[in-house]
Amino acid sequence: MARIELAPELADDFDRIFNHLAQHDLEHAAARIREIVQAFDVLQTNPLIGRPTSSSMRELIIGRRARGYVALYRYVPEMDTVFILALRSQREAGYQRG
Repeated sequence: MARIELAPELADDFDRIFNHLAQHDLEHAAARIREIVQAFDVLQTNPLIGRPTSSSMRELIIGRRARGYVALYRYVPEMDTVFILALRSQREAGYQRG
């Protein structure tokens, strides 16, 4: 079972998403954040489930439409570890960091 590691910068992504939810869907904001975090669990048993990107990273699709998010991650088989690097809404044009 692969280990999951969250990049420290992911906190900024969660803050941005939570702030958006607080403005538009405050009642469900905490539950939506919890759903995103719980979705990371699938990577423990299926680290290659995400769609490949042009680099050696992958994207995990979480939810759909207005409730959808994309997590950018890298799986290192030698360490059996998934590094989650960034998170964005499916409607955002790209990740906040390169």
